[in-house]
Amino acid sequence: MCSAVSVSCSITPVTEAGRTASWGDQGNGTYINPILAADYSDPDVIRVNDTYYMVASDFHFMGMQVLKSKDMVNWEYIAQIYDRLDARRYNEFEGYGNGSWAPTIRYHNGKFFMFVCSPTEGLWMSCADKAEGPWSKPLLVHEGTGPGWEDPCPFWDEDGQAYLGHSLVGAGPIILHKMSPDGTRLLDEGVEIYRGPVAEGTKIHKIDGTYYFSIPEGGVTEGNQVVLRSKSLYGPFEKKIVQEKGSTNINGPHQGALVDTPEGEWWFYHFQDMGALGRVVHLQPVRWSEGWPVVGIDIDRNGIGEPVYCWKMPVEGSTVSKPATSDSFDSSELSLQWQFNHNPVDGGWSLSEKPGMLTIHALKADNFRSARNSITQKLMGYVGTVTVRLELQDIADGQYCGLAVMGDVDQLIGIRRTGNALELLRTSCGGEDTPSDICEPFKGKSVWLRFSYDIHNESFALEHSADGKEFKAIGGLFSISNGYWKGIRPALFCYNVLKDEGAASFDDFTMEFN
Repeated sequence: MCSAVSVSCSITPVTEAGRTASWGDQGNGTYINPILAADYSDPDVIRVNDTYYMVASDFHFMGMQVLKSKDMVNWEYIAQIYDRLDARRYNEFEGYGNGSWAPTIRYHNGKFFMFVCSPTEGLWMSCADKAEGPWSKPLLVHEGTGPGWEDPCPFWDEDGQAYLGHSLVGAGPIILHKMSPDGTRLLDEGVEIYRGPVAEGTKIHKIDGTYYFSIPEGGVTEGNQVVLRSKSLYGPFEKKIVQEKGSTNINGPHQGALVDTPEGEWWFYHFQDMGALGRVVHLQPVRWSEGWPVVGIDIDRNGIGEPVYCWKMPVEGSTVSKPATSDSFDSSELSLQWQFNHNPVDGGWSLSEKPGMLTIHALKADNFRSARNSITQKLMGYVGTVTVRLELQDIADGQYCGLAVMGDVDQLIGIRRTGNALELLRTSCGGEDTPSDICEPFKGKSVWLRFSYDIHNESFALEHSADGKEFKAIGGLFSISNGYWKGIRPALFCYNVLKDEGAASFDDFTMEFN
C-alpha cells in the first residue's frame, strides 16, 4: 500500500498561478502531475503482468489508440483499435461530438477486450490476442434505441458469468446487464443499481470478495470520485467519496482507473479539465482504510483523499519518455499518433506517392469541417510550437491546404489557389462570429507553417516562413477553446471547393513542447 508520506521534489510546488512547465517523469525518481499534459480524456488503464495499457475517448477522431507503459508514468503508442466506425454519420461529417465516449479496456481469459459506447449508435466491442493487435472490427453489440448509452465496463466474475455496466447519456443511472462470456451479446434488459448526481463512467472490481463500483459524480469540472461497495453485485451498496478537490487547485479530479501493481500497491488515474488543452491525465497514490480506497492524500483528515502534485515514481529506474508527436513521414505506414477527422477515404492519401512525404489529395468539400482525410493528433504540453513544411507543385484551382488548429472555432493557415494565383490565407471555420479572412499574395513551391501556443496565458498564433528559420505571423494573436468534448489539436488538411482535383504534400512535421 502507498503510505501518506511526503515526497521531496526538485521543483517549485506547482500552482495554477505561475505553474511551472514541468510535468510527467522528472528523471529523479519523482513525477509531477499531470503525467500526460495532453487530451487523453476518460482514461482507462489495466495491468497485465508487469505491463500497463491505456485507452481514452476520442469521440469523432479515428481511430482509438492503445498506449503501453512499464512504469505507469511514461507511455508509448502501440496500436489503434479501429480506423473507422461503420456508420453513415462518420462518412458524412455528422459525427462531431459522437463516436467513442469513455472506453474500457480489459483482459480476460487470454484476450484483450475494448468496450465503448457511441450515444447515437450503441455499444461497440473489439478484441485482440495482443494489445498490439490486430484488433477485431468493432462489433455493434447493442444498437442504440431510446436514451443513448455511455461509459460501458465489462466484468467477469469468478464463476465465469460476464456482466456489463453502463450509464445513460445525461449521466445516469448506472445499469447492469448480464452478458455472454465472449462479450458479443447482452442477456437481459439490465437492472438499475445506482442513481446519483451526474453519475457515469463506472468501473467494476472485485477485491477480497467485495464488489466495488468506482463512479465519477458531479460533472467534468466540479465532480469528485465515488466508490460503491457490496458483497452482492446488485447491492445494496455502501457509498463513499474517495477523492475530492479539497484544498488543491486540481478541479474535478475524477473519471479514471483503479490499478494495482505486482507488488500490491494501488494507484488511480483520473483526468483534469485544462480548458483549451483538454482533459489531462493525473496519477494518484492510493491507500486503503477500513476497506475503502483513499485516493491521493487526506490533507484535511476528513477521510477523503485530495490530489497530489508530485510523488515518488511507482517504478524506479525508468527512462523519461512521452508519446510520439513529430513525424518525418518516412515510414510505409502512418504513425500511431495520427488520427483522421471522421472516417478516412482510402486512396485519398498516400505515404508512397512521394516517399518521405504525406500526400493528401484535394477532394471536394465546402469547408474545412467537411474536408475528407484531414489528419490530426493531440496537442502536447503547455507551451510549444507545431511546424510543418508544405509542398505545392500539385495544387489546383479551388484548392486550399495547410495547417489547422481544431477547437470550438477552427483556425487555419495555408495556401489557396484561385485560377493561376496563389495566396497565403488565414481563415476560420465554425462559429457565428467567424473573423474575416486574411490573405497575402504568395509565390513559391513550398512554405513552412507554424502554430505557436501558450496554454496558461491563452496566447496562440499562426505563422509562416519561406526558409523554415524566420517566421512571420499572419494576423494577430487569437483565442481558441476546446470543442466537441476535445482539446485543441493541430491538423493537416487539403480540400477543393470546386471538384476532386489537386494534392498537397507535407513533410517534417515537428511538435516541440514543455
